[in-house]
Amino acid sequence: MKKALLLVSVLFISVMTTACINNLAVQELNNKAQVFMEQGDYQNAIERLKSSIDLDPSIFESHYNLAIAYTKAEDYSNAIKVYNDAIKLNPDYADTYYSLAVCEENLATDLFHSIVTLDEAGNIVKVDPTQDESEELAQNKDKLSEANYNYMLELLKSAVGHYQQYLEKSTKQDDSDDVKAKIEDLNSRIDEFSQKSGVE
Repeated sequence: MKKALLLVSVLFISVMTTACINNLAVQELNNKAQVFMEQGDYQNAIERLKSSIDLDPSIFESHYNLAIAYTKAEDYSNAIKVYNDAIKLNPDYADTYYSLAVCEENLATDLFHSIVTLDEAGNIVKVDPTQDESEELAQNKDKLSEANYNYMLELLKSAVGHYQQYLEKSTKQDDSDDVKAKIEDLNSRIDEFSQKSGVE
């Protein structure tokens, strides 16, 4: 199972698009983060954006850009948290729902392939990958703990919901067939996993 790719262009949103920004420090931190993102230095971008949010947690662009940085760093668990924060600040920005769904789908894939696991406290932690991604899905199911398996199903169901919200909010029509196909594929996988585990 391969990781989902972003079909829509995920752009680093400039804070300058927000009319009410008076804090030049926030703008400067976001600009520095953008430079780090362009260089592929996601950790430094993340640190700048976290500092930006500490200075002013009300700016949607800072949250969205932080979520993008986490996504690029393949830290899907943190990306999911921050995309949800961004949605609270701006529930009408369609790309946030799409990007959130991609992260949920990718985190489910990482759980499935034992790249990450839930620890005893329910937190996502990285483990050494021991699975070849080309293995059949059915072969991997028995190797997952019940908690990981249930969380994987929860993530896939949530991804379907967020892809649907993206379709409802998006003004783009050129990718709707691709997103609908993705939803159909995820629903098929959810049904397959649910039947094998008896989960509904």
